[in-house]
Amino acid sequence: MLERFFHLAENGTTVRTEVLAGITSFLTMAYIVVVNPTILADAGMPFAGAAAATCLGAAFGSILIGLAANTPIALAPGMGLNAYFTYTVVKGMGLPWETALGCVFLSGLAMLLLTVAGLRQLIVAAIPQSLYAAIAAGIGLFIAFIGLHGAGIVVANPATAVALGDLATPAAGLAAFGLALTGALLVWRVRAAILIGILATTALAWALEQVPFKPVDYSIEALTSTAFRLDIPAALGLGGGGMGLALVEIVLIFLFVDLFDNLGTLVAVTQRAGLMTPDGRIPRLKRMLFADSAASMAGAVAGTSPVVNYIESASGVSAGGRTGLTAVVVGLLFLAALFAAPYAQAIPAAATAPALILVGAMMMAPLARVDWSDPAVAIPAFLTLAGIPLTFSISNGIAFGVIGHVVLKAAQRRLSRADWLMVLLAALFVARFVWLAEG
Repeated sequence: MLERFFHLAENGTTVRTEVLAGITSFLTMAYIVVVNPTILADAGMPFAGAAAATCLGAAFGSILIGLAANTPIALAPGMGLNAYFTYTVVKGMGLPWETALGCVFLSGLAMLLLTVAGLRQLIVAAIPQSLYAAIAAGIGLFIAFIGLHGAGIVVANPATAVALGDLATPAAGLAAFGLALTGALLVWRVRAAILIGILATTALAWALEQVPFKPVDYSIEALTSTAFRLDIPAALGLGGGGMGLALVEIVLIFLFVDLFDNLGTLVAVTQRAGLMTPDGRIPRLKRMLFADSAASMAGAVAGTSPVVNYIESASGVSAGGRTGLTAVVVGLLFLAALFAAPYAQAIPAAATAPALILVGAMMMAPLARVDWSDPAVAIPAFLTLAGIPLTFSISNGIAFGVIGHVVLKAAQRRLSRADWLMVLLAALFVARFVWLAEG
């Protein structure tokens, strides 16, 4: 049945490989089960309900995209958007978290409508292949940076922005062990290399008593405390209160960041999995876009910030995941985590950091397809490649690349009517940067 539904043999994979890939993706994503509700709790949301909503949103989105689009990409509430939800929308603007959830639902609905209209698909088709390659590699650098920072190998520095951390710390030592072990297993072509590396490093961390395990107690009854609490009428500005323009702004920001972060992740993971066609098309793209829109709306109903495609899915792809069975396994594990969310801290950051670093390294391959001898191609590609990790934003990196592409093509006097969508995107990105500067 699994073979017929997911076309495993056609994609060069097996049930065992897909299950191992799903477990690998889940382990690299498991931090969100604790981190997301911790951030949302600062907005006044009940921790237990937010934790349950996190698991439900991730489970719904991952299973839906796996079944509907047969792709190994998993979904979960996005980092960055959860911080914007809590610290800008709720704490900064003073909106009740119920109203903020209504804004999340409306942004998901807007994405769904854009998908039905075909606009999101047009955006994917308009972006040049060189920028796709740079997006994939830039996201690779991004997740490698996250891994290096999580292990304490790279740290913040007021004088130089970033610096080398203290390599004598237990976290750095554990990460070095994980890097060496996982790297060796990859060289030996062990299919479960990343999963074995995570589990072995976790076991060593526990043996050395280096896991600060402090589970938060919550009851089954508390798990529904955020469900169906979204306030859509308030998010639409009904009832007055003078927040109409601000509410539009919030919905648009959720929409904008969600749109281009999801786009970047889809490109990066499908390229890494070898699923993108030679002419740059992503098979079953419309189904993927429907799934992430529906997941964001379902997450809002459950009580969490926007649900997005997760770049950590690349770890499962690197472990051999090629079909939707990988994503379904991730979703089922998130359902299991619903009743064990406090125990997600059992996997330390030092154990998942090596996976992120090595997956990031393997995502550099698409750069070989960029014509670095042509400045009109190389400059936008480099702006994208550098912009994603250095601004800590997939959207910003894509914006730099799109604007650079349009400006240089205009300088060559090669812009034509066929480039109207890229010109429009560049204008929107410029307007966004101007708005951010004035804000």
